[in-house]
Amino acid sequence: MVYLGRIAVTVDRRSAEAAGPADPAVPVDDHYKWVALTNTTAGVLLATIDASILIIAMPDIFRGIKLDPLVPGNSVYLLWLILGYLVTGSVLVVSLGRLGDMYGRVRMYNLGFVIYTTASLFLTIDWMTGHEGALWLLVWRVVQGVGGAFLVGNSGAILTDAFPVHQRGLALGINNVAGISGTFIGLVLGGLLAPISWRLVFLISVPTGVFGTIWAYRRLHDLSQRTKQPIDWAGNLTFAAGLILVMIGVTYGIQPYGGHPLGWTSPLVITCVTVGVLVLAAFGLIETRVRYPMFRLSLFRIKAFTFGTISTFLAALGRGGLMFMLIIWLQGIWLPLHGYSFARTPFWAGVYMLPMTVGFLVAGPIAGRLSDRFGSRPFATGGMLAAAGAFVLLELLPINFSYPAFAGILLLNGLAMGAFSAPNRVGVMNSLPARHRGAGGGMNSTFMNSAQVFSLGIFFSLMIAGLAATLPRTLSSGLIAQGVAPGTAQQIGHLPPISILFASFLGYNPIGHLLGAGALLHLPAAKAAELTGRSFLPGLLTGPFRTGLHIAFAFSIACCLIAAAASWSRGGRYVAAEHELTSKQPSD
Repeated sequence: MVYLGRIAVTVDRRSAEAAGPADPAVPVDDHYKWVALTNTTAGVLLATIDASILIIAMPDIFRGIKLDPLVPGNSVYLLWLILGYLVTGSVLVVSLGRLGDMYGRVRMYNLGFVIYTTASLFLTIDWMTGHEGALWLLVWRVVQGVGGAFLVGNSGAILTDAFPVHQRGLALGINNVAGISGTFIGLVLGGLLAPISWRLVFLISVPTGVFGTIWAYRRLHDLSQRTKQPIDWAGNLTFAAGLILVMIGVTYGIQPYGGHPLGWTSPLVITCVTVGVLVLAAFGLIETRVRYPMFRLSLFRIKAFTFGTISTFLAALGRGGLMFMLIIWLQGIWLPLHGYSFARTPFWAGVYMLPMTVGFLVAGPIAGRLSDRFGSRPFATGGMLAAAGAFVLLELLPINFSYPAFAGILLLNGLAMGAFSAPNRVGVMNSLPARHRGAGGGMNSTFMNSAQVFSLGIFFSLMIAGLAATLPRTLSSGLIAQGVAPGTAQQIGHLPPISILFASFLGYNPIGHLLGAGALLHLPAAKAAELTGRSFLPGLLTGPFRTGLHIAFAFSIACCLIAAAASWSRGGRYVAAEHELTSKQPSD
């Protein structure tokens, strides 16, 4: 018996007996399972593409609504247009998976397509500019996240219902890889569409969403046994409030406060995180007292589910901020040093990261299929060990690296994450009783989505802390050497490091943007050209950036190694339905 906090985790038959009823019969129509796979994979791919498509498209979007995201007070729009979608999914995915258990998974999934498509249309028709235009996008981006949570929260349960045990690894592997690779596909799509028109970034989801909605309503049908139980309103409200408060605290923690490069000492951040943690503690207490809880803590008695979910959280924590770090590395330093203008770097950053996507696409289905035969543990554990090795190799790369070496490491990282993700999800879904697949799958997705938000806060905090130690002195002395007035140079040198990172991230010419046209006019033409050229700022950033990057990669290595240990601790192959068939089932 292993103890996780106060939850006892056992692998004996009593764990399975407490789990729920037997698995529903596999549908007679063998064709249906492929319809379910194709539709749910398209839905999850659509939802995850939109989780990242804005990252590369941000410069064109802000230019389109005529708002400078680097002006103090505007960075909140930048952060929440990216994070609002993830936060919404993290908060709602368990509840919406639970609603699928109660009222039909296909019904909730179809509703997700409708909400998602409607929100995408309203995002496209934003006619306002400035703060009003940004607020409109932010609100509908949150609504879009609601639709995405409906899709993600029920797709895994629909597939698990439709496929027999010996084929679930392949099905969930394809679905899972599509979801994760959608994050990277979104980078390239954003770079392709936004320069044509920023509205295309949202409009592209509309015809796809309409087709998916019609297809889902016509072809998908429920195979699950519904649980007619009341909604746990107290649990839903405390969970949502607590998680939102913690995530608001994390978001504002990476913004400067009171002369400090980070905001972790801000009263707002301290209050949000403290109150959020207390509310989540109250949520945990509520879930042990109500008869029909939203968050089924009893599922943590299943060892395969518990350690699979821990692995999910740690893997997402290790890789969630990785994408932003690699994009900033490429856009802020490597691409300019190799002849790319700052305006072109967002698109090419997405292109140069494609080897990671290829790795996901190759490894996921293969590992998922093999896990059907050999179980999840060897592939999930090996994948995390390989991912840790890939982070070690990234640590060893010079900042101005050779791209073939960088591409090879990205490919290895993609293969490793694909080898982990698909088998791990198969292990988690197979461990769940049939009637709790929606809630259990939602719980697993919540840990993953939450970890991605937390990871962003952790990675940015580590990176900014590393930059803050040396960047101000390096930047101000470099500007003075180029003829900038000492007062101006000192002022720019003491700007929060996140301003430099955001400028690089958005494809601006950082020095040109921070100095302004007026200051550049007072410099000799040669000096002005040097300051705004492709090599000045990347050359200054190389040393400070390396320090912050190594700290961030060390954190990822630790997460991957602990995730590997958790994956190995899940035990051998465990399928809830096989245990339930030999167990007497108690009433719920």
